[in-house]
Order: sequence, then C-alpha cells, then structure tokens
Amino acid sequence: MAKHPVVVYGASGYTGMLIMDALIDQNIPFTAISRSAERTREMMAQRVVRLESATYEIIECDHSVESLTRAFAGAKVVCNTVGPFINFGLTTVEASLKAGCHYLDTTGEQGFIRQARDQFGDLYRQVGLVLAPSTAYMYTFAEIAAELALETPGVDALETASLARGPRGVGAGVTVGSTASIFELFRQEQCYLWEKKLVPHSAAASFNLVTPEIAQPVFGLPWGGTSLPVFFENDARVRSCISAVGFYDNDVMKLVHSVGQKWDTEYKHMGKAEQDAVINHLVQSTTPAMPPRERTTIQRTVDFAIGRGQLAAVRATVHGVTPYLSTGVLQAAAAMKLIDNETHKVGFASAGKAFGHRYLLGFLEQRGLARATVTQL
Repeated sequence: MAKHPVVVYGASGYTGMLIMDALIDQNIPFTAISRSAERTREMMAQRVVRLESATYEIIECDHSVESLTRAFAGAKVVCNTVGPFINFGLTTVEASLKAGCHYLDTTGEQGFIRQARDQFGDLYRQVGLVLAPSTAYMYTFAEIAAELALETPGVDALETASLARGPRGVGAGVTVGSTASIFELFRQEQCYLWEKKLVPHSAAASFNLVTPEIAQPVFGLPWGGTSLPVFFENDARVRSCISAVGFYDNDVMKLVHSVGQKWDTEYKHMGKAEQDAVINHLVQSTTPAMPPRERTTIQRTVDFAIGRGQLAAVRATVHGVTPYLSTGVLQAAAAMKLIDNETHKVGFASAGKAFGHRYLLGFLEQRGLARATVTQL
C-alpha cells in the first residue's frame, strides 16, 4: 500500500526517474514502484536529482492487476512509464481504477490509447477519476499547439508535427522503453482523423515536413498515428487531424521507414512469438544502454499545428528543449492538479483537456522548457 499521494510506476527506468526529479522539485512525496527495489534504489542514487531532500518510499511489485492494486492503494495519482503500453498498459489502467487512483502515462501508442479509452474511459468517468494517457513531451507539446490554433474562430482542420533534434545515429538519445514502443508501432494500425472518423494510414505513408526553424525539409512518419487524432475524434470543433513525427537526422528516419516497410512485407504475417523476437532484436541492436541526461544545447524541439477553416488559417508553434525532462515536468504539473482535485474533465481525456493547455504551457514556460508563438496566415 502506498503511503504517499503519487505513485511512479517504472521507477527504475529513465523517464520514471525524471518524473521523480520533477516531483521532488515541487516537494511532492511519492512512492516508487518497480519489479526490483534493489535496482530502483541503486538507479535513484545515481540519477535522481535532490534525492536527499525527497520524501519517498520504494515498493517492489510484480506486473499483475492484483499486485498493482494493492501497491497503488492509498495513493491519488499513478504515473505509469512501463511499456510498450500495448503489451503492459491495460493492466496498470485497470489496477489504478481498482485502487481509486487517477491515471497518467507517457505513451503515444495509438492502439493502446484507443483500447484504454474504449474499455475504461466511462468507468473512470463514473467514479470521478481522470484517465490521461500521453501526458508527455510527445504529444502534449503538439496538443498545446493544436489548442492554440483552435483559439482562432473557424478552424476545424489540424495538421500537426513534432520535430526533435538530439545526438545523431540510430537509437542515440532514445530510451530502451521508447525504442521498444517505436518498433511495436509496426504491428499496430495507425490512423488519422478525417471527417470525424479514424482512417488508417497506408504502410508506406511518410511526410516531407517544412518549418522555418530548420533549413532542410525533415523526413517524417505517422509514428503510429500519434495520440492526437484519438483525442480530437469526439471534439466538436475538429473535423480532421493528421499528425507526423520527424527527427532532424533524416537518415535515421528513413531507416525506420524502411524497417516499417520490411515489416509489412516480411514480418506482418508471422506469429506473435516470431514477431516478438524480431522486435527484441531491433531494440537490442539500436538502444544498448540507458542514454545520458539530456542537455539543452543538444536536445531541442519544434512542435507546430497548422489550423485551417473555410477561410481561417493559423500556425501555432511550441519551441522546446529536453523532451524527456519536459515529460517529467508535465507529469508533475498534472499530478499537482489531480492532488488538488482541480481538473477540467474526468474520464478519458488528453492532458490539455484535463488540465488546460494554457496551464501546461505556462508551467513549461516558467521553467525555461518551452515558448509558444501564434501567427495568423
């Protein structure tokens, strides 16, 4: 049973430790939960900033609804980082509900998000709890941009892009968990929103993304469709939403695209065990170890939304740095609202709809992690 208001599940991982950093900064006591208390204690001592000033406990727990429900009981908020979420997420969502906790996570895996919404969204709403997946740099920054664009009257169509720069090379600067989730996207349907319906992208879909901050076009991919078409699917303001992701290293993005096409032709019809082996090999060959802590001189991001109506046209851009650090801060910002019972919506909701996109943007701006501009076109 948790002694503190916030649970960080997956506490021994890279993102989990950054969430704990941000909670400590806000003086929020937390319970760190993972499969190995020993490894969590060791990694926290190495990686978590200001740990000596924190109020926390460490609980060891296996990944089952029953065990997690017991571990979460007593808390108000669960911050889940254990992925790939399509494989492990629903167990944590169910356990959070049974323990009476609000649920946050860091994934943009569209397939999981749709399952969580369809299976648990109404159940969370009925008991006044928030189910807010994808509370993270990707895709909350893009959602903030989209919501800023939607402030222009008449806008009903969105095109969004998330562009990030980090160390060059396959897997550089990306966590093991993120890499596993990326490759899991190959066997999931990836959709965009068109005329208020989710429509599958083709297996070969790609984008040439142009933005004034970058001299050359960025090669982008649907990246599983992203969470945004799902979040806007039932939004009365929005008829269409197409989202893309690109990294400044076009060679890496083209390699990921080629692996996706190879999956469609060679691996798609394999059994799950054989597909699992392929994914495990891809993860191990691209992300052998936990990356170092991010630097603002290297990790920089541009997220933008172009909003169109019959005559209206607007571009909203969020410039940012250190996306993993920003993810930790966003989780802390959301946890603060949930601890104080200050939410705009209960049940299934995006971070922007649950906590307010202006609140989240302001929280990031105050910490030097983001700034936004809006230009009428």
